[in-house]
Amino acid sequence: MLMTKTSRRGRVSTSTGAAATRWLTVVVLAFLTTAGCKRSEPTGTEPAAAEAEPHAKRIGVTLLTVQHQFYQDLRAGLQEEADRHGYELLITTAEHDPSRQADQIDQFIVQQVDAIVICPCDSRSVGAGIVEANHAGIPVFTADIASRSPLGKVVTHIASDNKQGGRKAAELLAEALGEKGKVTILSHPEVASVMDRVAGFKEKLAEYPDIEIVAELSAGGKRDRAARVMEDLLQSHADLSGLFAINDDTALGALAAVEAAGKLEQISIVGYDATSEAREKIKTGAIYGDVIQHPRRIGRLTIGAIHDAFAGQSPPAVIPVEVGTFTRESG
Repeated sequence: MLMTKTSRRGRVSTSTGAAATRWLTVVVLAFLTTAGCKRSEPTGTEPAAAEAEPHAKRIGVTLLTVQHQFYQDLRAGLQEEADRHGYELLITTAEHDPSRQADQIDQFIVQQVDAIVICPCDSRSVGAGIVEANHAGIPVFTADIASRSPLGKVVTHIASDNKQGGRKAAELLAEALGEKGKVTILSHPEVASVMDRVAGFKEKLAEYPDIEIVAELSAGGKRDRAARVMEDLLQSHADLSGLFAINDDTALGALAAVEAAGKLEQISIVGYDATSEAREKIKTGAIYGDVIQHPRRIGRLTIGAIHDAFAGQSPPAVIPVEVGTFTRESG
């Protein structure tokens, strides 16, 4: 009896063990089959990497300044067009410091950006940075201010037609003065765009023999400096009757000095940019008129030229943007 029970328990155990083994085998095969199926499906990483679009093109931008309304608008134009093409902009500002700008260009090279846009602080010294970018195989574009250095290659320069603008400024000032009087120029000779404005201004003003340029001084394109320079000019040239300011910050700084001296009726001012603040002064008669620039368009055209270059096309070496004039009557 005992042996029979033991024998039955043994047979039961053997039968149970076999069933367990079969069950385990089924489970293992099911697991392997499932695992095999999972390995044949996308993991969500490898195929995604293979199908991913190329990274967004990165464009380094070094602006002359962001203190002027012109450059704020230029920056907006750059960003608008970059967004349209899906480009990433790395925007810096040199704030009139050539050394700082050189460091920014070096940093763009280290970051291996796909293109560089420069608004030079100094049109001659900027050449060294352009050469370094050339050596790194990074295309360089200039906006608003050109490079006048013999060093380095710029793909395209995009800017206002500044000689045309200078001629228009001369016409405005001659009109304001009745084609006679003594005038001064508040300049910024370190930058090419201003050199062109002044050249155009002098070229056109030569057609008015009764207008004499008695002084040409640099105010660095800055409002506070322009106010100080104008104060000195009013002391040395009491009979001054007109002023050409190479940008609106210069015009507005000079205006402050003229108003403080009580000579608003004596001196006619012509500026350059036609920012909203300057337009308001023109509407009140404090400034006679301005040359109109289109900084947003310059920004958009700059990115457009870069886009063409990325596509293997050859954009023109220079893309000029026409200017206009703004007076109390036209406003």
